[in-house]
Amino acid sequence: MPLTKPARRRQIHARAVHCLGFEREDGLWDIEARMTDTKTRDVENEYRGGGYVSAGEPFHDMWMRLTLDRRLTIHRVEASIDASPFPSCPEIAQAFRQLEGSRIGPGWNRQAKELLGGIKGCTHLNELLIPLATTAVQTLWPGDREDLMEQASTVLLNSCHGWSQSGEVIRKHIPHLYIPEAEEPTEDTVEGN
Repeated sequence: MPLTKPARRRQIHARAVHCLGFEREDGLWDIEARMTDTKTRDVENEYRGGGYVSAGEPFHDMWMRLTLDRRLTIHRVEASIDASPFPSCPEIAQAFRQLEGSRIGPGWNRQAKELLGGIKGCTHLNELLIPLATTAVQTLWPGDREDLMEQASTVLLNSCHGWSQSGEVIRKHIPHLYIPEAEEPTEDTVEGN
């Protein structure tokens, strides 16, 4: 069901995030994402050619590739900033190699933020990490391995309503991880009877 009809308006900005997952011949997986930001009008910018960014020209154009194995352990990270508002932005792309050796799973977003948050990283490349992680899971799942549901749970458990530890999907497919919802306290339990 689409959104309701909006108020009269005009578009100012567009952000596009495109993710792809590839199975490599060597048994590893490449997960790639590209983010572009464009404006519908020219934007003054003293650091860009001519002193402005043209309407439709990428204000941001950023790429990232994670190479990982079936356990979602990252073997290589490559990041590139092809367009940015400041000339210093591309310098930070190499910092994302700090994620090499980490494993996408519970706590990974927090770990990435600790390593690459604030001035240690790039807001937009950090934003790409979430769709990269979910694209990695979608690329590897469903697959030909019986334990893939359980492996996916290491990333997805309690990440949304469908993957709730007290939900039907977990109860049916990964019963040892299932925890029923706690029952509402009754007057008897509240009063200690």
